Amino acid sequence: MVETQEAVIRITPLAAEKAREILARYGKEHAAIRVYIKSGGCSGFQYGMAVDERELEGDTFVEMHGVRLVVDPMSLPYLVGSEIDWVESLMGGGFTVHNPNAASTCGCGHSFRTKDQEGEARTCGH
Repeated sequence: MVETQEAVIRITPLAAEKAREILARYGKEHAAIRVYIKSGGCSGFQYGMAVDERELEGDTFVEMHGVRLVVDPMSLPYLVGSEIDWVESLMGGGFTVHNPNAASTCGCGHSFRTKDQEGEARTCGH
């Protein structure tokens, strides 16, 4: 487990409140919220979040506003400096990621492209 001196990823107070509610709902108050990226989505990478009680080799943990965030070593370079927020819309509420490493994002807000990715973004399927 790798602990960080500086928050490499942040969570807003509102998003932390919503995350704590989710953890409590599932009886996992001591678990972390794993934030990760995976290949795919309209723009090349997709964001993901999951409740996770594991501590995997190379994981980076950040505790903020009473919530523990965990990021795997493959996702970390793409998420450094990002902020997890909660947004409300007519369709309901959900988490969103404000990522300074994203050169472009899909209109759905669920995927992004970095400066070093080549090619055009695909049409949003959302």
